[in-house]
Amino acid sequence: MFDIKWIRANAEAFDTAMERRGAPYRAQPLIDLDEQRRAVISRLNEAQEKRNAASKLIGQAKAQKDEAKAQALMAEVADLKDFIQKGEAEERQAEAALKAALEIIPNLPLADVPVGPDESANVEYFGPNGSPELAARARPPKPEFTYKPKEHYELGEAMGTMDFEVAAKLSGSRFVVLKSHLARLERALGQFMLDMHANEHGYTEVQPPLLVRDEVLYGTGQLPKFAEDLFFAGEGEGRRALIPTAEVPLTNLVRDSILSEDKLPLRLTALTPCFRSEAGSAGRDTRGMLRQHQFNKVELVSVTTPETSTGEHERMLDCAEKVLSRLGLHYRVMTLSTGDMGFGAQKTYDIEVWLPGQDTYREISSVSVCGDFQARRMEARYRAADGKPRYVHTLNGSGTAVGRALIAVMENYQQEDGSVVIPEALRPYMGGLTAIGGR
Repeated sequence: MFDIKWIRANAEAFDTAMERRGAPYRAQPLIDLDEQRRAVISRLNEAQEKRNAASKLIGQAKAQKDEAKAQALMAEVADLKDFIQKGEAEERQAEAALKAALEIIPNLPLADVPVGPDESANVEYFGPNGSPELAARARPPKPEFTYKPKEHYELGEAMGTMDFEVAAKLSGSRFVVLKSHLARLERALGQFMLDMHANEHGYTEVQPPLLVRDEVLYGTGQLPKFAEDLFFAGEGEGRRALIPTAEVPLTNLVRDSILSEDKLPLRLTALTPCFRSEAGSAGRDTRGMLRQHQFNKVELVSVTTPETSTGEHERMLDCAEKVLSRLGLHYRVMTLSTGDMGFGAQKTYDIEVWLPGQDTYREISSVSVCGDFQARRMEARYRAADGKPRYVHTLNGSGTAVGRALIAVMENYQQEDGSVVIPEALRPYMGGLTAIGGR
């Protein structure tokens, strides 16, 4: 969320950034709301000063036994008290109106984010060195097939270990039941990713709650704007939401706190179920596991200083890429355009894995830097060397989506007989199995 003082001081830059993002918000209406708020506060301060002055004069009048003057002053104080009470209510309304206007405005894109209305303007990213040749050598190649490769749901249903029909009887559309070796393979993927990030990449493993309060969702930007994407349980004070991603509880671990600078960067990871209503995706990816209401994901979260957040963004991307490299899955990295980024992001990289069954790339990880956008909503700060508290910067990324990794392994490692070879990195988690399914 934005500081109105920054918008007042940087109105032109704010408007330019919103234009780049394709967002309708502009500085002047926000400044007008702030002027209304300031005017109310000014009238209140003036009234409070008058009340304080009149209160002092009442004592003097009584000491001089001037009852008429004392009564007149008391009446004036009573009128001012009534005015102040109404003014305080007006101030709360003005504060709420400004807050409501600010909290739905998306983050400002960084200067190097490509400008465009949607995914059509995304640009392939080849890493800090900018070399497509080096990136091609570093990434696993696409698999080659002598037959038409199948999609994951064709393979899973033929194995009898992926059941959408039974899942629909239990829960409706966009759910799946995995069984036997396929269920184990999905679990193996999650454990492999979690171990890799905790043991090799320096992330602290966390097991967070899956149900969170509204203020926690507000902190990371899901509320109030994206309530329709969430599943809620309970009402009123007891209302909780199922997490759409572990980013929500992990990032909020630092809410309402002032961290010591020497504790940063703070790097956290978790393997959790995620729950999304998929509002607005009717008719998209209705076959298979690509777009589910419930799925597992390994999340990465970093909390850093402003000076280190850009470098941390590149590091987090590298951590997520290493998962796919270790699994031998071909992928590419895209820098999202201003129109395709998420609400809270300053800049986002998407990792897209190759799915031969679909003959296309599909997103398997998004890695975003958010600046202090979430920190302001959470009141998450750190104490700098000069002793002053400053807002932290937050980052989040998938490391990666487990269900989509399962899809990618099935499609990339499929054999003509319908079996799926287990990537070497996963075999220790599969009890030594080298393949599943097939005739």
